[in-house]
Amino acid sequence: MYSNGLFGLEGRGDESGKKSLLSITSSMEGGTSGGPRGGGSGDDLDGSDRKKKRYHRHTVRQIQELESMFKECPHPDEKQRMQLSRDLGLEPRQIKFWFQNRRTQMKAQHERADNCALRAENDKIRCENIAIREALKNVICPSCGGPPIGEDPYFDEQKLRMENARLKEELDRVSSIASKYIGRPISQLPPIQPIAASLLDLTVGSYGVPGIGPSLDLDLLPGSSSSVAPLPMQVPGITEMEKSLMVEIATSSMEELIRLLQTNEPLWMKLTDGREVLDRNSYERIFLRSNHLKNPDIRIEASKDAGLVIMNALALVDMFMDSSKWMELFPTIISNARTIEILASGMAGNRSGSLQLMYEELQVLSPLVPTREFYFLRYCQQIEQGSWAIADVSFDISRVNQFIPQSRSRRLPSGCLIQDMPNGYSKVTWVEHVEIEEKTATHRIYRELINSGMAFGAQRWLTTLQRVCERFACLMVPSTSIQDLGVIPSPDGKRSMMKLAQKMINNFCSSISASSSQRWTTLSGLNDIGVRVSVHKSTDPSQPNGVILSAATSLWLPVSSQDVFNFFRDERTRAQWDVLSNGNSVQEVAHIANGSNPGNCISVLRALNASQNNMLILQESCNDLSGSLVVYAPVDLPSINIAMSGEGLAYTPLLPSGFVISPDGRPNNTGPASTSSNLQGSMAQSPGSLITVAFQILVSSLPSAKLNLESVTTVNNLISTTVQQIKAALNCSGA
Repeated sequence: MYSNGLFGLEGRGDESGKKSLLSITSSMEGGTSGGPRGGGSGDDLDGSDRKKKRYHRHTVRQIQELESMFKECPHPDEKQRMQLSRDLGLEPRQIKFWFQNRRTQMKAQHERADNCALRAENDKIRCENIAIREALKNVICPSCGGPPIGEDPYFDEQKLRMENARLKEELDRVSSIASKYIGRPISQLPPIQPIAASLLDLTVGSYGVPGIGPSLDLDLLPGSSSSVAPLPMQVPGITEMEKSLMVEIATSSMEELIRLLQTNEPLWMKLTDGREVLDRNSYERIFLRSNHLKNPDIRIEASKDAGLVIMNALALVDMFMDSSKWMELFPTIISNARTIEILASGMAGNRSGSLQLMYEELQVLSPLVPTREFYFLRYCQQIEQGSWAIADVSFDISRVNQFIPQSRSRRLPSGCLIQDMPNGYSKVTWVEHVEIEEKTATHRIYRELINSGMAFGAQRWLTTLQRVCERFACLMVPSTSIQDLGVIPSPDGKRSMMKLAQKMINNFCSSISASSSQRWTTLSGLNDIGVRVSVHKSTDPSQPNGVILSAATSLWLPVSSQDVFNFFRDERTRAQWDVLSNGNSVQEVAHIANGSNPGNCISVLRALNASQNNMLILQESCNDLSGSLVVYAPVDLPSINIAMSGEGLAYTPLLPSGFVISPDGRPNNTGPASTSSNLQGSMAQSPGSLITVAFQILVSSLPSAKLNLESVTTVNNLISTTVQQIKAALNCSGA
């Protein structure tokens, strides 16, 4: 058509377009649509009378005048068009259509020019982009000298956003951990200032530990570590598909747990010691499971136990579903626990339907026994009025976080049934069912205890729960025996004393854990086990600030665990093993009962004829079927008086030491040293026990101080002498 020429039509499809068509025909020779102009004749066409019309061509002068006018005014009005019509001898309509077509032509020219410029710019940018991509392929990392990872990492905005969110979550997690352990947010922490040496520099040696020798770099002990155990890394956002999978796994595990709880023989077999263990053949037949264990290093542990607990069912359920309270219930079993994700909060008021992804690290209180780590789903369901079931089952955490390796310990459907009973009691039926692949070999003296299932079995969980709940109940009993402290504690004072003792127990348990976050170094000496030492710089307000050396050893004795426990509790025999007392006897000046067992109590002891009469010993002892503890720490008289008055003890520093006693796990009650020719015949056949001896020493109250060799030698000799005196007092020198 004529869109690019002088006769291009503007406004095609409308009235003006029709007029443009008329202008073309009117421009033919003859001037009008009616006939020829100026008398010019036309030729015949195919012998017809019709005459062919010719196009009218503007003269050069006319075009020049029109172009000159267009430059000055592209849109002439009617008066200007009439003037041009008279000057050029053209009709006003011809003038109008010429300007109209000229404007259309100019517009098309400008559009073509713009398009050409944009195409050129686009081609230039594309070439630059290709050059940049080629250059990025040859980029070398300035740090490592290697190639970049992946394709176009600088353009992957989504990856950068995800990494930024993960780092923010990590910062929030570390801040919350610091706030929990230190008592205030990181931003509010004042700079650490050196503090003067005090009586606590002598730790338990308010009785007289030797002085500090030349400094030594902490790196001398590869086991040096921080006292605050790092927690597992955060799990990123869980997708709806993963959440649906977790719900399905938890529901299936709850169904299996209820069947395990409601079925007795032949699924569960009772051993001679009263424990119930799972019969694998019956289990595989009932639950249609085949024996899939092809790895000889994998072992199954499954046990069941039931008993009454002094706590109502709903309170227990709330504590089980809270990871912090879960740790408070089992400080001797759980070294670390946290809730990773709350997948369902459940019904308000009874927790039914609550589903959580959790983490826990389980321990035996000895550096010789590796801990067990579990990532698991915990699902709570109310079975009927006053009855709840809590099911635990391992979940492969690598599904949602590829950076966390799959655990070698798997929790098969396990858990408990909690039923309300009269008078605030609950009946708890516990099922423990795990699949274990040991990461490192357990020392031989603990092998029988571990392999028998007693170390982590249902009986240990339930008896510990019963003892701890009894301790909670004792907070309501006002009776406390006071002899000569001069202070009669109020109910708040008793509660404060019990909290102080609980803090001491928690500190002691964490100091001897074999957790991967606490590395130990073995010193030569003392039999084939040796003394294990670990060192850390403490800033925890529950401990003295500075460099703290922890030391522990474990041994087997052919004496029943109950007899060993009674020996350590008796203040009349304390001078026989407490080398730090320098032979001084002790007197109990305060007593708080912690349960129906006489051995479960908190005591305040005073060393008679000691050089410093203002130093006391805070001691807690506890005992149940799974084992016993005797833990003590030096505390000055003013701190005890503050505790008795009920004031806060958040910043009372304690450095506990003590003993862990447990059965040896041998059904025939003979220990690994029973064949020794040095043992008497009656002693060789006596029940055996496993004992862990642990001390903590403040090397220096300056956080910037270095460890010294003399302190290591001192603690090594301290434990060795203590062990020898214990053996001599119990007539086990040949063990």
